[in-house]
Amino acid sequence: MRLRLLVKSPCFHLSALLLISLVLASFCFRGLLYSPMFSRRLYLQQKSRDFLQQNLKDGTDALQHFRDLVSGGSDNISVPCNHRPRMEASAADTSTPLVITVITTRRRPEYHYLLQVALGFLNRLDDCGADCSDFKLLVCNVDPQPNSHTDACLLSQLLPSVARHLSEEVAEAPNRFEQEKQDYTYCLSQSLELYSPEYVLLVEDDAVPLHGIFSAFFQLVQVRFPEEPLGGGLYTKFYHPERLQGYVNPEPMRILEWIGLGGTVGLVLTWLYTVIFQRPRFSWWVFVALTLYAMLMAELAGRHYLLEVRRMSPTLYNVVPATECCTPAMLFSQASARRTLQYFKELQCEPGYAKDIALYKELGKRKERAWALEPNMVKHVGMFSSLRGWYEGEEPKLL
Repeated sequence: MRLRLLVKSPCFHLSALLLISLVLASFCFRGLLYSPMFSRRLYLQQKSRDFLQQNLKDGTDALQHFRDLVSGGSDNISVPCNHRPRMEASAADTSTPLVITVITTRRRPEYHYLLQVALGFLNRLDDCGADCSDFKLLVCNVDPQPNSHTDACLLSQLLPSVARHLSEEVAEAPNRFEQEKQDYTYCLSQSLELYSPEYVLLVEDDAVPLHGIFSAFFQLVQVRFPEEPLGGGLYTKFYHPERLQGYVNPEPMRILEWIGLGGTVGLVLTWLYTVIFQRPRFSWWVFVALTLYAMLMAELAGRHYLLEVRRMSPTLYNVVPATECCTPAMLFSQASARRTLQYFKELQCEPGYAKDIALYKELGKRKERAWALEPNMVKHVGMFSSLRGWYEGEEPKLL
């Protein structure tokens, strides 16, 4: 009799649900790269190899595409750099809503990161059609030996291009982090000077755009912030590392989102539990328990994968306060870009104080705001860092 009562009790039902869910989650989620239950031992090495192989193929395909455009597909060509900031007459540039500026330097040559990014943006612009016809794509070559950057030279035959170390006498920076900051400010300032755009999307050369990036741009500037560019914010990030997107993070907005999701799912589960087991009335402690259960399952699955559901419609995109890391894709308004240039002029980067950290700390000092768009609008494909040098020895890992 006692056993029968125990089996019928809500405590037993909820304990059994939790136990079964944890067992299933250990199998279902262990192959999800950005889940806390991801098994590095079983999957990390193979996923990293698959990523590198796909990256290599995408780079080779992009190289062949641009070679076909420049020289009819010949593999034995040497393309000189042709740095032209404009490819059309200046009269055509009277109104530029958006300049997409790709900052580039040499990386591992076989992956052709720059070509992947350029091809991605050209494809996205084609998808966008007439709405994006006035957008400009600019290649900003910051390599110390710009004529040795063969991918940038190839693109310079087709796209507007500038090179920092050809157009000005550049003093040697005290460290590589300061050098990166100076390269960044050069490309941002060139974007403003050449086109006087309403907005600048400053992209690093390993950030491949995803479908919907321009829908996200229009949603942001026309719907979310129609009165004031970027709502008066300094920038909007189009990328945040997937491994840092979980709920268990210090960002308070994510905690509120997590509780809201858990409460919504918990309410549905409580209703289902009441119907299935024919409970006489609503139980608050069952609701709280199922809310916590839903929150736990959401975190174990990985917030990154839940964010992907938002791609169904631009109206579902989430705009939240920006966090510290990182700068693969940053949207500036003209006014905020000029403020950013002034801020960078007043600070110096060093190890442990890179440009993303420095810019984020300036927000607090100057009581500015900045935003991040979720889900990510670019895919970060660079596993070989230009800032920290080419990776030697063992292959890099995704995590």
